[in-house]
Amino acid sequence: MRDIKQAFQIAKQNFTGWRKNPRIYMTFILAAILCLMLSNQIIAQAIKYETILQVFEPFIWTYGDATHVMLSSLLLVLLFADMPFVNQATPYWLIRTKRSVWLAGQMIYVVFTAVIYNLFMLVILGIMGAPFSYVGNVWSKTAAMLGYAGGESITVPVSIKTMEISTPYRCMFIVFALMLFYTLFVAVLMLFLNLTFGNMAGVVGAFALNLYGLLLHPSIFQKLFHFTGNRAYKANVLCGWLSPLNHATFPMHNFGYDYLPKLIVSFGIFLGLIIILILLSAVRMKKYNFSFMQMDE
Repeated sequence: MRDIKQAFQIAKQNFTGWRKNPRIYMTFILAAILCLMLSNQIIAQAIKYETILQVFEPFIWTYGDATHVMLSSLLLVLLFADMPFVNQATPYWLIRTKRSVWLAGQMIYVVFTAVIYNLFMLVILGIMGAPFSYVGNVWSKTAAMLGYAGGESITVPVSIKTMEISTPYRCMFIVFALMLFYTLFVAVLMLFLNLTFGNMAGVVGAFALNLYGLLLHPSIFQKLFHFTGNRAYKANVLCGWLSPLNHATFPMHNFGYDYLPKLIVSFGIFLGLIIILILLSAVRMKKYNFSFMQMDE
């Protein structure tokens, strides 16, 4: 119990530094701007045709595309670039407790930060669509219009498959969970790389991971290799399995009539990778050389 209490105290101490950290304010300001940019089209359509939205639809459709998930996750680099968060209090904690407890505190901080960040995105997108929204658990006419008759000028990733197999509230919880697991995966990967290869390795790794996922987007993959017909379908399935970004995208899953990964499989893959990276980070932490030459004022 003492170790658990100390781990949460370490996480709390990290949060107290938010008030004096301009990088935190910049991250959430950029996140709000990103929400405005990505949701602008669906809200504009609701205004243009005088139709209403379900309150969670801006969030669901905004993050129904792997590219949008990638853009959102990249902002987390600002929050987690300096992992493992060495500051003035670190020497004090390393004397009072074990390295494993200190690392556990960092992980608790990462989990709560990821939850806060994704909740912030959910709330901001809900506020943006609030004047034209309702809270009922049914899809809106705006979504149906965009899904069935969007046309080439509409780039909102409204998925007919999503509307056919789910309800707005259930879909919102799943999309939120997928984003949360993906952002946690990116964060623990950055932690492991920073512990192993030094500062900035995590930033490079996060960008490389997202670039890899972007290149494995089905549309890009098909354009590069000019696949059509059955080959295009196989390429789409392959991208769904091999791309972490596609695992974090709700429409890119198997709902009973294709060979894409099921939701439970994607959650299991993310959870397994997160646990493995945490264990590897714990091993690296035993030999990690702390440097207190540059400390926060």
